[in-house]
Parts: sequence; C-alpha cells; structure tokens
Amino acid sequence: MATHAPAPPSSARRERGVLAVTALTAVMMVVEIVVGYATRSMALLADGWHMATHVGALGLASVAYAVARRYASHRAFTFGTGKVPALAGYTSAVGLGLVAVVMIVESATRLLHPGAIDFARSLPVAIAGLVVNLASVFLLHDDHDDHDDHDDHDHHHDHDHDDHHHDHNHRAAFMHVVADTLTSALAIGALLAGRFLGWTWLDAVTGVVGGLVILRWGFGLCRSAAFELLDVNPSTRLHEEIRGALESAGDVRVSDLRVWSLGGGARSCVVTVTSAAPRAAGDYRQRLASFALAHLTIEVRRSGDDGGAAG
Repeated sequence: MATHAPAPPSSARRERGVLAVTALTAVMMVVEIVVGYATRSMALLADGWHMATHVGALGLASVAYAVARRYASHRAFTFGTGKVPALAGYTSAVGLGLVAVVMIVESATRLLHPGAIDFARSLPVAIAGLVVNLASVFLLHDDHDDHDDHDDHDHHHDHDHDDHHHDHNHRAAFMHVVADTLTSALAIGALLAGRFLGWTWLDAVTGVVGGLVILRWGFGLCRSAAFELLDVNPSTRLHEEIRGALESAGDVRVSDLRVWSLGGGARSCVVTVTSAAPRAAGDYRQRLASFALAHLTIEVRRSGDDGGAAG
C-alpha cells in the first residue's frame, strides 16, 4: 500500500513576510535604479539591479507558495506540489545569472570609461537601500534558517523536527535579502571612498564584485534546485539508515532501494526486500515509521522467487 504525500508545509506568517518584503524591495529597487542612472553611480545602479533580481525571486517565492497551496490535493500532481518551490528557485537562479552578467559587463565598461558621480544624491539613497534590506532581513528571519539545509542532518531522529528545516522556498528568499544587504553595504563603502578619498574607480569595481556575488549565488541556487527536480538522492546517510533498519530483521536483505525528495522536506521511498521467511509488509513498514516518509512502497519477495507482493 502506498501513502500519498501531504501538501508541502507552508506558514501563513512566512508567506505574508515574503509578500511584504517583495513590495518593500520593489519600491527601493526603482528608487536606486533611477537615482543610479541620474547620478552615474555604478555601485548604486548595480545594487538597484541586484534588488531587481531579488524582487523577481521573492515574487516567484510568493507565487510558489500560492500555487503549492492551491493545488496541493489536485490529482494531476502525483506526489503533491512540493517541487513547485524548487521549480521557482531554478527559474530564479537562471534570471540571477543573466542579470549578473549584464552587471559585470556594464561595470567593466564604466571602469574603462569612468564618468563623474553625484555623491551628494547617491549616498543617501544607498543608505536608504541598506535600511530597507536590514528591515527585510528582520521580516524574513527565522531561527531555523540559521541551520544549513545542505548539511547532512538527515539521520532518522531529525525527521521528528518541524518543517523549518525543509522550507527551501523561504530559505532562498531569506538568502536573497541577506546577499542584497551585503551588496548595499559594498555600494555605500564605494561611494564613501569615492567622495572622501577620490577613489572613483572603486564604484565600478564594486559593481563587478556585486555581479560576481550574484553569479555565485545563482549557481548555488540553480544546482540545489536542479538536484531536487532531478530526484537526486537527498542523503546517502538516510539511504543507509533505511537499509540498516530493514536488514536488522533476521535474514532480510534489501535488493532495491530508491529514496528521493518530494519537496518541502517530504521524501518518498520504494524498496524491495527479500527473505527466506517473509513477514507481513506491515512489519517492514513499522520498522521505517520513525523516518516519517511521506510516500512508502514496499515489495516483499521470498528468497529465490521472482515474484513478490507490494505493501
């Protein structure tokens, strides 16, 4: 017997937070881009475009929450809508990469052909952008976001934890605003150095650095989202622990084991076990109860038999 995956975990508070930050970031983005062009500040312009990438990413995160919730029980989604956020993250990552390349090229052009920068107008806007980013970090901050989702914290005791460890959509949004905060700080530093030390070249260099930061972030996001979309085994440790839990039952041997992510922290497992004296499928299922698998299919075979029974 197979159980169906539940709807991906989604907090109404987190969803509201993402929407609020999207609106706040969009307003600041427009201001920075307009003032950046007007004052010829590449650092400010780069930060504005950097914000634009985050508006897109945050908007996708909001849409992903809504779609995942709306169609969570729709029959068209065989394993639920847990991978909708991963698809949004992958799309966001591609956009990040494209904007990063544009920023780097534009900054390099400004470095080769510098122009006058209106520091008096650009600095206050850059500082305002930093304040907005800090407010966004506060709105999206969650104590559980301090944990690294890529760490191998997958042993079965961790499966009793709540959904905070697995809300990759929220974590992606949070990391976007953190990256934006760092870029804003770089822009302010470059403008201050240009105004008081005469290092106007640092403004364009900051644009290049900002572009590289976005490119690196986009690559990491693209890779992690692609792994989930391609059903890459989320944890070799989890894989071995499931095998060990089943093979601890006498002469049981696991002949085939597939584990993959359904998104939103949910996992699916399909396993084939062989034994000289097969037990009821429910016995094997009970041995895996602590792993909290959202979807579990067990095929039981007698040693030497070609056939079997799924449970």
